[in-house]
Amino acid sequence: MLEIRHLKTLIALRETGSLVEAAERVFLTQSALSHQLKELESKLECELFIRKSRPLRFSEAGKRLLLLADDVLARVDEAERDIKKLIHGEAGRLFMAIECHSCFNWLMPTIDIFRNQWPAIELDFSGGFTFEPLPALAQGEIDLVITSDPQAIKGVEYVPLFSYEMHIGIANQHPLAVKTFLQPQDLADQTLITYPVERSRLDVFKQFLTPAGVEPLAVRTSELTLMMVQLVASGRGLCALPNWVLAEYADKQLISVRSAGEKGIWPTLYAAVREEHVSTGYVQDFLNLAKAHCLKNLQGVKQV
Repeated sequence: MLEIRHLKTLIALRETGSLVEAAERVFLTQSALSHQLKELESKLECELFIRKSRPLRFSEAGKRLLLLADDVLARVDEAERDIKKLIHGEAGRLFMAIECHSCFNWLMPTIDIFRNQWPAIELDFSGGFTFEPLPALAQGEIDLVITSDPQAIKGVEYVPLFSYEMHIGIANQHPLAVKTFLQPQDLADQTLITYPVERSRLDVFKQFLTPAGVEPLAVRTSELTLMMVQLVASGRGLCALPNWVLAEYADKQLISVRSAGEKGIWPTLYAAVREEHVSTGYVQDFLNLAKAHCLKNLQGVKQV
């Protein structure tokens, strides 16, 4: 008999394309996930995906079950949201601040979905360039902060959304393009283009350059991601941004991207919420919507 767990497993397989990563996503060992799939295939008397295919490819039967999974799981999520509304009520406020300026390109679709499902919730948001959003969160001025820089603040809880690799963007013809990855010293004679925020809040400094004692030749700022990429493409400097942000431009061959160090740097993006607010139905729903949207749509991100 088909169960919800089977449908979730198939969705995880589709989104990750890997038995290993799918097992991590549904909190199973790889052997337990393989056993679950074999048991399901035995009951259905057919194979659901092509073994040893790279990337993983589903059979026609598997594709049919994926359609069912999309429909059923969406209905389950909707029912759970309705129950939360009945329990917690529909009125409330969700004022957000974003320390990660690159997050606008996934936050807006999430807000659109959320607004349709919770129309009575008052929504507002702002960038975190001109004020300190985490202290404002603790003081009740705002209700949620998107950040990759968690700080120990009493009464604030950090909910992980996903992890991402910090990529360094360089011009296609840049001398550093011959390298498979970059070391901190490679940036010592380069102009680094960043958002206009403190260095302590930028991954490229706090996790890459500063620990190595390296200072870039110059730092140039821009509030606009597209402007940063255009400056990089024209050879005016390098930038360090999340992999999902630079993937679009790299796929179009406008710039090249390299990892920071041989193993790369993988920060985690969090939603910071006040402790007494985190279990509220509409807050939980927003967090779930954000996670689901990003894991499905952002290239290169991973579930924490």
